[in-house]
Amino acid sequence: MSGTGAITVIVVDDESPARGLVREYLADHEDMRLVAECANGFEAVKAANMHKPDLMILDVQMPKLDGFEVLELLGTEARGVIFTTAHDTYALRAFNVHAVDYLLKPFSAERFAEALALARTRLRKAEPVPARELLETRRDGATIDRLLIRDRSHVHVIPIEDVDFVESQDDYISIRAAGKNYLKEQTISDLEQQLPAKGFVRIHRRFLLNIARLAKIELSEKENRIAILLDKTQLPISRSGYAKLRAVLDG
Repeated sequence: MSGTGAITVIVVDDESPARGLVREYLADHEDMRLVAECANGFEAVKAANMHKPDLMILDVQMPKLDGFEVLELLGTEARGVIFTTAHDTYALRAFNVHAVDYLLKPFSAERFAEALALARTRLRKAEPVPARELLETRRDGATIDRLLIRDRSHVHVIPIEDVDFVESQDDYISIRAAGKNYLKEQTISDLEQQLPAKGFVRIHRRFLLNIARLAKIELSEKENRIAILLDKTQLPISRSGYAKLRAVLDG
């Protein structure tokens, strides 16, 4: 919370009337201090980086970058979140499974006050937002079609077909795409489960390869296999990785 004891709040919604309604409701709560209003997810990430808010009132359905993706990018920096949403079956399922408060549009001032009361309690207890669990429940096993990478207040959106390969770096991954490297806080095993199995293969414990980038496979001097990519990059292939690769190529 801020030095004045107020709870700092960011409101995120792509509809101006919705932001106005939340602003009006917040005015009735003296301990709440609105520090930013955002019309899209990109603005939200930038504002969160700047203001470090205690609480985000975050719309789920937004174009370009939705509420769940904002939460993914903020990670542990998201201290408190109240989601707002129209009827979204997958979002509601995620919220109910993980006991996260949400406001179903349209909502009343009374329902809004209830959500704020719960948020105050959770902020006092410093209860973390279950960001990863919410994302996993909402995806429900579906593969992703793009990667989101935050570089401070800037967000890179990379279609997975543009990715050449991914390298594990402990709890981070380095993503090679269009001649550039991007660092993301995620394990390679976690990402592997989200990518389409026929498009990406774990050729080594450290590497995930986009099959479309493979030019050929060669043997090294030590009889180890090496993946030669279209841009001449060389990546090691383990025995188990080669078996997976052959299964996809021969399939």
